[in-house]
Amino acid sequence: MRSSTETGRPSSQTWLDAAADLGHVLRFRGRTVRRRRAATAALVGVLGLTVLLAASPAGWDEQGSGVLATLVRDLADGLRANLGLGYASCLLLGIGASMGAGGGRELLSRSELAIHPVGPRTEHLGALALSPVNLAWLIQLWGLLAITALVAPPGRLPGAQVVVVLWVLAATAIAQLVGWGVEGVRRLEHGVGAVRLGLGLVAAAVVALQLSGRLVDVGRALPTTWLAEASLTQEWEAAAVAAALVAVAAGWLGAWPARWALGLPPREELKADSGVHEARHAPRPRLLSPELALLLRLDRGSVWRSVGMRRGLIVLGLGPGLIALVTPMQWGTVLMLPGLAASGAALLFGVNAWCLDGRGMVWRESLPVPAGVTWAARAWVTGECMVVVSGITVVLAAVGTGLPSPAMGIAVTACWLVVLVQVLAVTMSWSVRNPFSVDLSSPRATPAPHAVMAGYAGRLSASTTMTSLFFGGLAATGIWWLPLAVAPVFLLWSGLRLRRARTRWLSPPVRARIALTVAAV
Repeated sequence: MRSSTETGRPSSQTWLDAAADLGHVLRFRGRTVRRRRAATAALVGVLGLTVLLAASPAGWDEQGSGVLATLVRDLADGLRANLGLGYASCLLLGIGASMGAGGGRELLSRSELAIHPVGPRTEHLGALALSPVNLAWLIQLWGLLAITALVAPPGRLPGAQVVVVLWVLAATAIAQLVGWGVEGVRRLEHGVGAVRLGLGLVAAAVVALQLSGRLVDVGRALPTTWLAEASLTQEWEAAAVAAALVAVAAGWLGAWPARWALGLPPREELKADSGVHEARHAPRPRLLSPELALLLRLDRGSVWRSVGMRRGLIVLGLGPGLIALVTPMQWGTVLMLPGLAASGAALLFGVNAWCLDGRGMVWRESLPVPAGVTWAARAWVTGECMVVVSGITVVLAAVGTGLPSPAMGIAVTACWLVVLVQVLAVTMSWSVRNPFSVDLSSPRATPAPHAVMAGYAGRLSASTTMTSLFFGGLAATGIWWLPLAVAPVFLLWSGLRLRRARTRWLSPPVRARIALTVAAV
């Protein structure tokens, strides 16, 4: 088994060796799952939901009459015309996620790699295998499957869904290939500046195309439009073969940039770990207590100094918003985005909020600060990240979709506030009940084991989606005050849950267990 930093011929580790190593590591990771029955049930649930979304929307646009049937038919017509943009959006989000994660999820943390070195090909295959353990990846797959089921002609659904699955795999492999390449450039001298300059030019080009009104036309000119249209016709077999070939080729080629990137020193992470920061004056707040203001600064610094979290927040904030900017959406669909964006931000660290401290957790607990103030600071910073990410998404969606009607605007605002408090209450409860010791110094790290993250992602996405659907239904009634009347009920329930988690945190034995677990003492 070769080290990820070992130099030599790329062919020294064969694909079979890499696959065998991947099997060993996955079995090793599987042994760390605490609740196996719950993990199995979650896996069955994800598979069941995937099948349900792939089949149940079929024929909805042909059933019944009335206002609801007309709305479904209009929605199907709009989605059918933009299915190719949906394929392209899947690729765009995948590239953004892979770039933000520095090449994808890591199989083993840095400390574990010291005694269990794995080769670059194994790392590459592992990143591909762990891609489905991601909320954004699952939502893209579910969304494309549901849209295809809604717009596919009778008798064409199985072939179209085969193309969707193969395209998602191909997009994942392409994104991984690009992600490794960008990570390699980022690790060169002046590479960080080069990557930022490149991203700035791409963003400027997108803005210019949007202002000139040609962004959608450029998106529809991509090969994904042919792929999407062919999947709904007799040519679906050709589309499936093309997507499969792209997936295999991109997966094979990805091993080379992976080896190159992993053989270079991670300059950005090393700079964050070893950089010298001058001490600043203590904050002088006017409204907050000095202790709370100091802890807020400390926690914000922990978030924004972390390379992975900084990249993740940027990707989550801009990614869904750019998709909404490129793909014309109805506000009923945009209403789903704040909850999903907030869930994504919470999955960066909020589901294990105390992991921000790492081994410094013991020092943090020794500070002469009331436990309630520590709780308030951490919950505030977690919520702050969710507000920023979901806010950018809503603003970009408003630019692409246009201002909503007053009733829809009230519904979106109420839903946004509800899902923010809902996600915050859930994640702080998980942080108290189920802490983990993790090393977040790598941008490829996750705040909890991969299997646990999959469960967190599924539960957060399901709860926020159901809440958004509920408020979407309220908005469809046209009664503007109805969302305002219902929102306090949701806020009260989430507030009680947040208070219960805080009460548990204030218990010294619980706090000691969290500190010792997070600090791995």
